[in-house]
Amino acid sequence: MTLRPLVLCADDFALSPGVSRAIVELLERGRLSATSCMTVSRAWPEHARLLGPLAGHVDIGLHLTLTALEPLSCAPRLMVQNRLPGLGRLTRDAFLGRLDLHEIRTELTHQFDAFEQVWSAPPDFVDGHQHVHILPGIRDIVLELARSRAPRAYIRQCCDPLSWILRRGIAVPRATLIAAMSRPLARRLADRRTNDSFRGVTSFRHHATYPQQFRRYLMGPGKRPLIMCHPGYMDDLLPRLDPVTHQRESEREYFLSPGFATDVAAAGYRLARMA
Repeated sequence: MTLRPLVLCADDFALSPGVSRAIVELLERGRLSATSCMTVSRAWPEHARLLGPLAGHVDIGLHLTLTALEPLSCAPRLMVQNRLPGLGRLTRDAFLGRLDLHEIRTELTHQFDAFEQVWSAPPDFVDGHQHVHILPGIRDIVLELARSRAPRAYIRQCCDPLSWILRRGIAVPRATLIAAMSRPLARRLADRRTNDSFRGVTSFRHHATYPQQFRRYLMGPGKRPLIMCHPGYMDDLLPRLDPVTHQRESEREYFLSPGFATDVAAAGYRLARMA
């Protein structure tokens, strides 16, 4: 049986020491095929060195960040108490046309700069922390910057057919909303290489364990599917930066288990790069 390629991407590299350590461990063991890096993190230059030996073997992308953390630029209209706003506020302002797009373009340009200064190459792909890259106004800036700064990079789209979201039965309202908001971006990516299926929206309240949820993510069509994930080790910094904490341990443990490789192969997939 010919196995289909599957991109398994760990988001949030450089968010905290435990997150970066887990991602590198999984990449080295062939349990991931991509990771998306947060260049707003002060740890990015140091943590990026851990990825050096993996260059050319996995996809290394830019995880554009416009929520919760400290920005790289001066963005007084965007910031709330010296930090980037919460996702709810950013989303509301995006749909109401209240965002200062000049500030956002400046901030995202700084994040591209920080990636290239450390990595000495453009990113293999571009996406957004908490999917901010699909929001109105922001998506236009992301497309513009990606085409000028990383013309060979793919941009993550977050659409999947509603029928498959319903069939998987995991975080259905949130996955449906993300897919709907991503459709305008997906249409703009018709002339550009990208994933044709997006999975991995997790329910933290679902009765199913993470391995059970992941097996459902393996269900679905697409020649270039992408599953996002968030593995990590708990550390002292993580709870101060992100609400996703102990779930990261569960993901890491599953990806390191023999059952993970068995599940991927049984579903007819092999881990692969997109780039």
